[in-house]
Formats: sequence, structure tokens, C-alpha cells
Amino acid sequence: MSVWAEDKTAWIRIEGRANFNSSVDFKAVVNGLVEKGFDRFVLDLTECVLMDSTFLGVLAGLGMRFNTSRNGGCVPIIELLNPNARIADLLDNLGVEHLFQIVTGPELNSNRLERVEHSPVAADRKEVSRTCLEAHETLMRINPENVAKFKDVAQFLAEDLKKQE
Repeated sequence: MSVWAEDKTAWIRIEGRANFNSSVDFKAVVNGLVEKGFDRFVLDLTECVLMDSTFLGVLAGLGMRFNTSRNGGCVPIIELLNPNARIADLLDNLGVEHLFQIVTGPELNSNRLERVEHSPVAADRKEVSRTCLEAHETLMRINPENVAKFKDVAQFLAEDLKKQE
């Protein structure tokens, strides 16, 4: 994951697989940027080949949080730049595409942007499990049709998390 900034816009390039391993770091980066006043997030998915349900649940949770805080003020928005067909289908099938602005256009040109350094979060197994559980609960809350898809995963994660505590 690479991050650049210009004004109050953060450009985040996701390459390869966006999965549970990168979801904790992604969430921390976005939350940190929101605290610094960034209000527009462009996720360049041009080189992202796959997004798993945990990463998508984290992303959907951020989208839901940003969409519910719109009361006339300037609130963050998330744009997804060039999601491939597989990711676009996933967004549609899980009922979360309405949380984002889907944009097709040229790949991010980072030459003119300031790179934002971030230290990857050293998440332990417990934090990863908690993030996975929250992500799947979010997907089920957003779209009741997702309950059948994720209830067993959520139950397993909840039991695993309980064992770790």
C-alpha cells in the first residue's frame, strides 16, 4: 500500500491482494488521515487483483461511517478508481457499492503528489481476528442477504477471539 496526498485528498494505491493481512494497516492509515483533516480518499485499484471479504468489510465500514456523518459539513468520501470486474462484482453482490463513488480513469500519477510515510501496523493475531469479525459483522449489517454468506465465518471468528482473551 502506497499513500500520497494533495490538499485534503489522500491517494492510496492498493496492489496485488487486498486481504485480511492488509486490512488492519489500511484502516489505521485512513483513520489517521481523517484525524489530520483529509476528506477525500481515492483508492487506486488499477493493480489490485483481488479483494477478500475482510478488506471489503473494513472498506464498507469506513464508507458507511462516512456516509452516515453527512449533515451539511464536509465529510470524507471514498472513490474507488478502476476496480476490476471481479472486485466490481463483489461490491455489487455484497450490496455495498452504494457506499462508494466508482470511477474509471487514468491510473494515479504520483509524480506531482507528496508521499505520506506510514509505519505498517504490527497487528497481533487478536487484532487481526477482531478486525475480521468486525468486517464480517459490518457486511451482514449492511445487507441482510450477507448473513447466510458470513454467519458461520463470524461465529468461528467470535469463538476464536474469545479463546484468545
